[in-house]
Amino acid sequence: MTTKPDRVATARALLAHLGLSAADLTSPGVFTVPTVADYLPAVVAAASPGTRCTYGSSWRRLAAALGDRRIDAVRTSDLEALMRQAITSARPHRNSRGGRHAGEHLIAAARAFYNRAIADGYLTAGDSPAHRIRKPRRLPNTRRALTPDELSDINSAARSGGNDIILDALLLRLHTETACRRGGALALRLIDLDTEHALIRLSEKGGTQRWQPITPMLASRLSDHAQARGAAAPTDALLRYRNSQPATYRRYDLLWARIGRQLPWVATQGVSTHWLRHTTLTWVERHFGYGIARAYAGHTDRRGPATTTYIKADLHAVATALAALTGRPHPLATSAPAVS
Repeated sequence: MTTKPDRVATARALLAHLGLSAADLTSPGVFTVPTVADYLPAVVAAASPGTRCTYGSSWRRLAAALGDRRIDAVRTSDLEALMRQAITSARPHRNSRGGRHAGEHLIAAARAFYNRAIADGYLTAGDSPAHRIRKPRRLPNTRRALTPDELSDINSAARSGGNDIILDALLLRLHTETACRRGGALALRLIDLDTEHALIRLSEKGGTQRWQPITPMLASRLSDHAQARGAAAPTDALLRYRNSQPATYRRYDLLWARIGRQLPWVATQGVSTHWLRHTTLTWVERHFGYGIARAYAGHTDRRGPATTTYIKADLHAVATALAALTGRPHPLATSAPAVS
């Protein structure tokens, strides 16, 4: 059969576009689909540090159960079985939801795994077994804004015991003023504190960064705390234990467990640091509106009505809300009506 020149040219152009040569089509093993265990290191290497931290345990569970399977041989039922195991074996916590979060987390991790396989050309989007599974339905959130009396009781309990009440008090004050997440607080470095303008630079979800106003009093106390506990280089952690080691998530667990022993309702309702975020942002939204609350929270997503694109607030507006919330002046705040 005679080969038409135009077809040859088209084939060569397609191979070039794919980064292949004619020899690659006859080379053994070029298109061999890896097993889950063999492919996982590539997924981990391509993931961001935050993604590795978030999905690492679920990826290891996936490799332990299905590591010898080719990634295109894993069935939807295999992943559903793993999801059920994750739900039933989830360790109960103060704010547990019957293992639903563990099941949802495993499916999210499996989807991240298969998203990489799709991007690498091993599968098409329609072939992914993880994307054919419906995540467990989320139950309504039980978090709420704390009342002023409840917040006062929590702060009093934090200062009445424990082996590091200075750090505990700083954590509660920091989260109450900024509504930041735990990861944002623990990521703070000496270079992220601007005492002159009473600002901290928060690095949070999705690699986002923003400057957040804090009261000059808190800025001064954070600076004194860091220097007293050995922070010297610009990249040294701001929040530190008494032995000069950077604070970790474990501190929050110990803090709320201790407060829960003193205030039973805290343990019963599963109050956590994120409740402080709800408390502050609810207050800001009620008194200053959605746009400023959105900026205060550091939300940058574009979901929701198109008008959210135009509802923006600058740093001065956030500083003004902080001044009203705390009753303390801020160097970047503009004049605003008094808030009762």
